[in-house]
Amino acid sequence: MAMQTHAGDPGAFARFALDRVPSPCFVVDEARLEANLRVLADIQTRSGATVLCALKAFSMWELAPLVSRYLSGVCASGLWEARLGREHYGGIVETFAAGYKPDEMAEIIALSDHIVFNTPAAKARFLPMIRDAAREIHVGLRFNPGLPMGEDPKYDPAAPGSRLGTPLDQIDDAALEGVDGLHMHTLCEQDLTPLLAIWDHIAPRIRALAPRLKWINFGGGHHITRADYDREGLIAFLQRVRAETGLHCYLEPGEAVALDAGILVGEVLDVVENDGPNAILDISATCHMPDVIEAPYRPALLGEGGETLVRLGGPSCLAGDVIGRYAFGAVPAIGSRVAFLDQAHYSMVKTTTFNGVRLPALAVWNSDSDALRVIREFDYQDFKGRLS
Repeated sequence: MAMQTHAGDPGAFARFALDRVPSPCFVVDEARLEANLRVLADIQTRSGATVLCALKAFSMWELAPLVSRYLSGVCASGLWEARLGREHYGGIVETFAAGYKPDEMAEIIALSDHIVFNTPAAKARFLPMIRDAAREIHVGLRFNPGLPMGEDPKYDPAAPGSRLGTPLDQIDDAALEGVDGLHMHTLCEQDLTPLLAIWDHIAPRIRALAPRLKWINFGGGHHITRADYDREGLIAFLQRVRAETGLHCYLEPGEAVALDAGILVGEVLDVVENDGPNAILDISATCHMPDVIEAPYRPALLGEGGETLVRLGGPSCLAGDVIGRYAFGAVPAIGSRVAFLDQAHYSMVKTTTFNGVRLPALAVWNSDSDALRVIREFDYQDFKGRLS
């Protein structure tokens, strides 16, 4: 999830002219994206693990050929993401959902190479359908290690009472019947240290179960492409798990794929003086960056600096549609552009048309060649089509 713990790296966006795109607009730098993918591909090659792209975080399928050039496939969160993965990305399609609708399962089976279940009961319910498929499909079971490591329980799948994953101490021989691998996902924008702590906590049980299994999937939340991430330590860890257990390892980074690879460009529509200046943008926290409201998250602003504090908020009627206070050299003029950093992941996939607020356009920029293409603009029909 997107609980920002680093300041955001402007990278090449420091020299991007914000008026080159419509407003609002997500702009993804495919050169920076490719740099991230090279890092992940290096982890994959040197560790022997398989690395998949988490579509729940970054599913800009215009760039699927680039992602597929470096990674081994995608992980999907249900039927529609599985369809997107099969239609536009090469390699493995792994599907996990906390619950599956029976009338969608036949199509999920047709699309997926791995299907991971949240409980042994769900696995038992659909296992006969998977066994009747005309090709091999790996069956996984998500476990909950029961060791909370997150900063906020709302974003910690291992928090007490979590519905995500079966507690590891409940997984026995009966639960593993027909299962090829175990899956966990408990991290959120974290370094290697929490993963090592979780492994120390679960390793004895995993070693005991390993003879019945083929693989273990450590999920996402690994901030692998952040500059200070201990990548050498991660490679050593993955190799050690394989040596100790004989299990093939999988990773499913999402945010790490697109970290610092995108911005959200917006425009100042008006300024209200009330407890200081309030600039109203065509960027909405609730519609375009909902993690600002859902989590303790303050997106970094491109070029922030100065002595004038300005509260930035959106155009919706929600009183809490406030992004935060930011430092400027002066109150920004109506019509001027701003941009928030690190918006390629999660923000783009969470947008809504609440209040009839326009969805941001989508653009791809290459900071090496300076080539820019606007690949999608949204209009009234996109709003109307979601209603009836």
